[in-house]
Amino acid sequence: GPTAPPSAAGTAAAGAAQLQPASWLTRAAQAWLLAYLLGLGYTVFQLLQARRMLNGLAASGSRVPAAMAAAPAPAMIEVDAPISPMLFGLLKPRLLLPRHLRSFDAAQQQLIVEHELTHWRRRDLQWMSVGILLQTLLWFNPFMRLLRGSLSWAQELGCDRDVLRGRPPAQRKAYAAALVAQLRLQHGTPKTALAFGGVCASTLASRIALIREPGREQGRRARGARLLALAGLACVFAASLAFQPALAWRIAPAASQTPFVCTVLMDAASGRELAREGHCEERVTPASTFNIPVALMGYDSGFLRSEHAPVLPFKGGYPAYIPSWRAATDPSSWLQNSVLWYAQQVTAQLGARRFQDYVARFGYGNQDLSGDPGKANGLSQSWVGSSLRISPLEQVAFLRQLANRTLPVSEQAYALTERIMPRQVLENGWEVFGKTGTASALLPDGADDPARQYGWYVGWAKKEGRTVVFARLAMDTKQPEAMGGARSREAMLRELPARLGAL
Repeated sequence: GPTAPPSAAGTAAAGAAQLQPASWLTRAAQAWLLAYLLGLGYTVFQLLQARRMLNGLAASGSRVPAAMAAAPAPAMIEVDAPISPMLFGLLKPRLLLPRHLRSFDAAQQQLIVEHELTHWRRRDLQWMSVGILLQTLLWFNPFMRLLRGSLSWAQELGCDRDVLRGRPPAQRKAYAAALVAQLRLQHGTPKTALAFGGVCASTLASRIALIREPGREQGRRARGARLLALAGLACVFAASLAFQPALAWRIAPAASQTPFVCTVLMDAASGRELAREGHCEERVTPASTFNIPVALMGYDSGFLRSEHAPVLPFKGGYPAYIPSWRAATDPSSWLQNSVLWYAQQVTAQLGARRFQDYVARFGYGNQDLSGDPGKANGLSQSWVGSSLRISPLEQVAFLRQLANRTLPVSEQAYALTERIMPRQVLENGWEVFGKTGTASALLPDGADDPARQYGWYVGWAKKEGRTVVFARLAMDTKQPEAMGGARSREAMLRELPARLGAL
């Protein structure tokens, strides 16, 4: 038997179901962003605490002459605290020496100080700062912590090698003994300092074994570990950016490079597809077909008041690719001539937050209003060959909601939008409301293709209480005598009488 039209509750539920996936993606991205910012804030707070502690130690100590170091050298400060000798301060390096260092013999003291000064001469503070910055930005990535630990390990091995180069076994043994004794006396090392004892007990045996092993092999291990750690930091940083959960879902698939045509027709009441032909799943820019949802937004918000109000004057600086755009424009002439600057005035009146809210509640395409990367132009350009994309299947899903009046807008918005839509009556009595859209196709790298273009024609047809929504999209070679949208409209209007007459 005949299929009964869906109830209002059922239609609303269907609309909600269409909105739900995109809504969850948006909420997941927002939740991740919040978690990331909280984690970043906590990590920065820890770094500031460490810096405050080091500055406090330096302020409480007394400066000692750099008798064991060749000038120039960072300031040396003796402090009464159970710490390891440590170098800190990227812009103003200072060397903290614990008072218990006096209990070590003179040769051990000299080797310990030389170890820290070697860090300073090798610019290890700068390398450490780079590692801290990357680990702070990517605090959520456990590999960053492991790789920065490897970098610190490589720096310690390098200093051990440079300090002990050419020294006799007795001094190497004293150096290793000083490391063991220092590890027993210290309570911990801030992550923002380079410390003589800055190695945990679990790796102490390995470090002492390398200290006792003179020769080139140790140097090769230290240099190799350092280069591997730096390369790993760079790779993990790049991978973390590429696979950010908040960004990955917005990456668009590559645009088709071969010409295609799609035609979709759907019964608005039942949702039954009457035709689906060609390549219909790919999302592309909506171009001027986006003026339909913008009209709904404008009338629902109250900025647009009737078919002919407001009349807005053309101003210098407005886009004027077509002569008809260089004139005062009202809502009717806006849709008839696809006047870009008029749509931009509507979205500007809405503001970014309300604009995004409408698009999300409409469930329109990928809902991405970010605009061109780095240009912050989503409010004026996102639907013009930019970030906002929609497929023909999604176009008819949106138009079905419009036809059934299940979108979250006022009745006046529906009525006035239909009045300003370009229309024609077919020979078999069907009244067609449709909007064209034209935009450059995309090359594999995402740039505009100078030779090919997209042509849209979308809308609905009505007769005797029945409504059919449709979308046609073609991607083909540009033709100077007719734009892509106009060609899609003419092709669709040639086919519609037969398609609709057969229903």
